[in-house]
Amino acid sequence: MKALLLENIHAEAERLLGERGFEIETRKGALDTDELIASLPGVDLLGIRSKTTVTAEVLAAAPDLLAVGAFCIGTNQIDLAAAAGRGVAVFNAPFSNTRSVVELVIAEIIALARHLTDKNASMHAGVWDKSAKGAHEVRGRTLGIVGYGNIGSQLSVVAESLGMRVLFYDVTDKLALGNARRCDTLEELLAEAETITLHVDGREGNAGMFGAEQFDLMRPRSLFLNLSRGFLVDHDALRDRLLSGHIAGAAVDVFATEPKTAGDPFVSSLQGIPNVILTPHVGGSTEEAQEDIGRFVAGKLRDFVAGGVTTMSVNLPHLQPVDLGAARARLLHIHRNVPGVLATANGILADYGANIEQQTLSTRGELGFVATDVGCALSPELVQKLTDLPETVSLRVIAAD
Repeated sequence: MKALLLENIHAEAERLLGERGFEIETRKGALDTDELIASLPGVDLLGIRSKTTVTAEVLAAAPDLLAVGAFCIGTNQIDLAAAAGRGVAVFNAPFSNTRSVVELVIAEIIALARHLTDKNASMHAGVWDKSAKGAHEVRGRTLGIVGYGNIGSQLSVVAESLGMRVLFYDVTDKLALGNARRCDTLEELLAEAETITLHVDGREGNAGMFGAEQFDLMRPRSLFLNLSRGFLVDHDALRDRLLSGHIAGAAVDVFATEPKTAGDPFVSSLQGIPNVILTPHVGGSTEEAQEDIGRFVAGKLRDFVAGGVTTMSVNLPHLQPVDLGAARARLLHIHRNVPGVLATANGILADYGANIEQQTLSTRGELGFVATDVGCALSPELVQKLTDLPETVSLRVIAAD
């Protein structure tokens, strides 16, 4: 079997999949749609990060593909419904780089509050400017977190440990950690917080959520950070508020359009503005986080191929079959979730004398996923009959070692 790993995925992923016997091909950069389609024949596992887009067109051109690993948090670059409709499992790493992002946010809040980038630039230019003007401690200041998921909630705890007062806003009910206080509306948060940081997901409805109206609702001389998704923010509106002084400083790690590979040109309307920190989408890019992501996602891909485990898949029913034990083979049947499918499939097994040793079923929306272990080898005719069922999305057979 073959795995294609793109965008400088950590070598730990290559090691884990290689130990499982996969032939590994790696590419440093992202691929566009045509390049990806041309690269996928014969590929069983695809590993990407945030810059490669896996569309329905790509999936239709990859009949051998079993699973996609997003070696990052977000999965909006993958057509999850189209993948599910073909029985292609998708896994991501929702927790692995959380701490890395949080630490960068804290570092940037302190750097902006103390104007460290401007001080650094002056020193490199030979200017000694020892002044406290405009420099503030973060202790006692109010942090407003938009999005209280894995990153936002951990940031809440760390910021509070520094003496910050924490407010948050989320569209779903979330448990407030420590002394953090939930705001009922985004407008309430913007009116009260002195530093605003975005940590929302990449769903389509969030595009353009932060523009001129939201910046104008922020307190004068506030700080603004975005380390979540580039398309959330109107950078021209942010530039105008920075130049006017309404926003005192900003840190931006993500952009609506980003270069594909290291060394490619980068252009932004935010370049050249004092007290603005621009980083190349490195919120989760620490060696510790990338190694953990490589291990976590590759482990999920390995377990899915080896036994049909879909725990924490973002698009398929969650299933965790036990070891094959004394069974001779396992049927992994992804199917339309309609009445009678399991009875029909089991009837076919009975017709061919295949005794069921154990069976695990899970459903999720329109899909069902059943793992059936049998005590005999499976004939090609039996497998074909199950494949030909009108409800079948995909069928895979794993033989016992």
